[in-house]
Amino acid sequence: MKNEITIGIIGDFNPDNPFHQATNAVIETAARLKSIPLNFEWIPTESLESFDKESLLKSFQGFWCAPSSPYVSFEGALNAVRLARESGWPFIGT
Repeated sequence: MKNEITIGIIGDFNPDNPFHQATNAVIETAARLKSIPLNFEWIPTESLESFDKESLLKSFQGFWCAPSSPYVSFEGALNAVRLARESGWPFIGT
């Protein structure tokens, strides 16, 4: 069995936002089609203004910066993008 993968989605989830719904759907569909045990968790940008770098990196195997700004905290979103880039962590931005 493959190891479980958890992706951190950087953004402020809004269930009424069609882009956020599509983000969830594409991750779920890709995992199902590839038979990969994949989880994802939305990370509110405000929580990324100040965070424990090591804890965040241990929690996720990659990051996706969600579409549809403005973010509650643009600074928090940039902090996470910077962390991914400087740590060599898998990252995608849409």
